[in-house]
Amino acid sequence: MGGTNGAPDYVGLVFVYGTLKRGERSHGLLGDAAFEGTALLSGLELYNLGPFPMAICNPQASRPISGELYSITAQELQALDRFEGAPRLYRRELRRLTDGREAWVYLGKPRQVRFAPVLSNGCWSGSDHNQPTPLSAASTLRPVSS
Repeated sequence: MGGTNGAPDYVGLVFVYGTLKRGERSHGLLGDAAFEGTALLSGLELYNLGPFPMAICNPQASRPISGELYSITAQELQALDRFEGAPRLYRRELRRLTDGREAWVYLGKPRQVRFAPVLSNGCWSGSDHNQPTPLSAASTLRPVSS
């Protein structure tokens, strides 16, 4: 795993804002994906679902959400789709960052956060580092092949 911008299997950037960030419990799932720095993404609100956050589209959001960028390959993107439960739990969208670059980001639906508190500062941190990485939602949502 791990493509760089010049690699033939490079597909772009992914913006992560939760358990995939450096120091969080699921960061290792990014494998050798190259860290490209931090970034901001407008037009979203971030909600705290406890063990993980969820970003929801909201063009009227008062401040951008903060996250990290990684260069990824097609194989890494497919692995992230499985981890994020896309397209059932999260949907993946290509969005323009505040600096003009584009990155893939995983977004939820408003009904999924209706009882969750919004993170008005646009930043999530606080996963319990003593817990192992939970089974991904994708592992319970994927159809079983026969």
